[in-house]
Amino acid sequence: MLGFCGAGADLINIVKQSREFGVTKTMNVAALVGYTTDIHSIGLEAAQGLRLSESYYWDLNDRTRSFQKRIQPKVTLWPNMAQAGNYSCTLHYLKTVTAMGPAAAKADGAATVARMKAMPTDDDCFGPGRIREDGRKIHPVYLFEVKKPSESQHEWDLYKLIGTTPAEDAFRPLAEDGCPFIKA
Repeated sequence: MLGFCGAGADLINIVKQSREFGVTKTMNVAALVGYTTDIHSIGLEAAQGLRLSESYYWDLNDRTRSFQKRIQPKVTLWPNMAQAGNYSCTLHYLKTVTAMGPAAAKADGAATVARMKAMPTDDDCFGPGRIREDGRKIHPVYLFEVKKPSESQHEWDLYKLIGTTPAEDAFRPLAEDGCPFIKA
């Protein structure tokens, strides 16, 4: 297994070159950081077989497909996990403001953050989760393999799920966080 430690344009170039120079004929390859938008840019022909983990994929389940269907008329590129994370965070904040009342949330940012941590998270991108004491959003992370062109049904049908890491195992344990403000 060869792991690529690059993202964005660097990952796109590395994956294309690994295919071009025959690396993928003798080795399995994995991206340490990758997004659906990167894989879409690379193309399935060059990216097929690449393994990567993501916390969001539009075709993961009924909720993620429903989210994609709702936003489809408004987007050109389909959201990747970073954009889904922005949506999720904003939605959770707005739910917190609704629960507290806008005036109370505006008056005390620390109380708003504390309330966000106390409330469970739940949205169509990541499903149920929580915000840990150190501010880390806890949810499952998925291992995907990029499909062969023959396996894909359309332009954004990029991944097949090959594994799931449960939420509590997907992130560094709180006791190992290193944040001096957290007493685990």
